[in-house]
Amino acid sequence: MAKVITVTNQKGGVGKTTTSVNLAFYLAKAGKKTLLLDFDPQGNASSGLGVKEKDANKTISAVMTGDVELKDIIVQPDKKKCKNLFLAPTNVDLADAEVVMNSKELSEKLFVLKKAIATISKDYDFIIIDSQPSLSLLTVNGMAAANYLLLPVQTEYYALEGVADLLKTVNEIKKRVNPKLKLLGVLATMYDKRTSLSSQVLAEVKRYFKDRVFDTTIPRNVRLAEAPSHGVPIGQYDRFSKGAKAYKALADEVLERIK
Repeated sequence: MAKVITVTNQKGGVGKTTTSVNLAFYLAKAGKKTLLLDFDPQGNASSGLGVKEKDANKTISAVMTGDVELKDIIVQPDKKKCKNLFLAPTNVDLADAEVVMNSKELSEKLFVLKKAIATISKDYDFIIIDSQPSLSLLTVNGMAAANYLLLPVQTEYYALEGVADLLKTVNEIKKRVNPKLKLLGVLATMYDKRTSLSSQVLAEVKRYFKDRVFDTTIPRNVRLAEAPSHGVPIGQYDRFSKGAKAYKALADEVLERIK
């Protein structure tokens, strides 16, 4: 059965999608059959793997409304270069699907994604869910379906703003919806070792989360920022860059923590 990791933070611009795409890529390169599930209506994880809205006949929104099964929308972005990486794409229609989900009974609407994943879980080693930057019904579905949460936090001013609210929601999900949910780790992103601010914020993150902070930090890196515009993970765009080395190290650390 697949290990399901939801990458989440209610703040935007923290490196959530970048982390989802590149973690999925390096898990796949490590020989793990990995599905990246794009669960953000912006569809950035899909385009980050080169799958544009016009390329996807069916998306996760149709799964959430019950029109198709999850297995029917899964595509393989680049079979030759990464045979173990698969994608469940999305687009803006997912926002409309959330409205349909809201019309269901509470006992149903919280578990739509979990039920969909259960139908394909045995076919994968890992499923990475890229959630949207808000505490929405979609986000709660992502937490309800997950075994683990990965929380990216940027090493910038106001880094911990909103984290308390997110952790409160996580605790409620654990109590009421998914008691087995675990925080896999907190990932410091956009780290710039040249600035005292980044070092100070990283120290604050470690003080707040203690041993739950990953040893790996994700640096500010031009090549990492460029890769999505080319529709490929950093490991395909520039595997020798600092960003690529950091995400490979993160994948190794994730495998170690889960083992």
